[in-house]
Amino acid sequence: MVALDPRVNPFRPEIAAKHLEGQVEAKRFVEGIRHQVIEPIATLRRAPSHDARLDSEALLGERVTVYETTEGWAWGQLEADGYVGWLSANALGPGGPAPTHKVAALRAFAFPGPDIKLPPIAALPMGARLTIARLDERFAVTASGWHVPEVYLMPIKSRRSDFVAVAEQFVGTPYLWGGKTSLGLDCSGLVQVSLQAAGITCPRDSDMQELAVGKLSSLASLRRGDLLFWKDHVAIARDPETLIHANAYHMMVAFEPSMEAIARIKVAGNEITAVKRVI
Repeated sequence: MVALDPRVNPFRPEIAAKHLEGQVEAKRFVEGIRHQVIEPIATLRRAPSHDARLDSEALLGERVTVYETTEGWAWGQLEADGYVGWLSANALGPGGPAPTHKVAALRAFAFPGPDIKLPPIAALPMGARLTIARLDERFAVTASGWHVPEVYLMPIKSRRSDFVAVAEQFVGTPYLWGGKTSLGLDCSGLVQVSLQAAGITCPRDSDMQELAVGKLSSLASLRRGDLLFWKDHVAIARDPETLIHANAYHMMVAFEPSMEAIARIKVAGNEITAVKRVI
C-alpha cells in the first residue's frame, strides 16, 4: 500500500473513511456525515481532549465530514483544506444552506439586532462564512437573526486582488501554533488565510504548501508575493527587501528585512528549501 498522509486522509487503526477501503488498514470503514461549523472558531486537535495539541482551526460556516463522534468529540475532515482531526461536537451542526458571504475584515461583530449599541453576540474571524437571508439598512441578517454590519462582508465568490495586503493586516497578531485568526496564527496559517482571501487554493501546512503552491523561483529575482520556504517555516515577500511572516522569534506576525531573516534562520540551522512564485 502507498503510505497516505494522515493529516489529509481520514484513517486511524480503529476507523477510516469508506473511500479509503483497500488503501489503508482499519478495523472498520464508514461513510461520513456532513456537518458545518456553528461557532466562530472551532479548534482542530490531534486527540479528543482540550489539552491535546492544536493542529488547526475551522471557522464558522466551514463544512466538515464527520466519521466518528464519541464523548463530546467529533473526528472528521474539513472540506476547505482536507485537514483531519478532532473538534468539539458542540461546535458542529447539521449542514445548512450554502453560504452567501464571508467576513473580509480581521474580525466582525454580530449583533442581536440592527443597532451597534447592542452587546455583540459573536466576534467572527476573517474567512467565516455566513448565509445572509436579508438586508436591514446597514446590516446583513442571517436566518438565525445575527445582524452583521454589511461593511465587514463580501460575497462568497469575491476575491481580494493582493494577498500580501491581506497578510499585512495581521501584523502584530500573536504567534499561535495551529491558529488561523487575528487572535493568533502560525506561519502557514497566515499564508493559507491570505491566499484563500484571494481565491487561491492553499493546503494547511508549510511542507504541503511548498509542494502545491506556485512555481519555482529564486532569491535573485525575489518580488512581492513570492513565498520562501524552510523546513517547517514559510514567509511571504512583501518586496525584494522585506518579508512578512508569523514566527516564534518575534512571537507575532512581523515585517523583517529579508537578508536578516535568512541569515538569522540559517544560524539556527535551517536553510531555504524553495522560493515559489504564486501565479
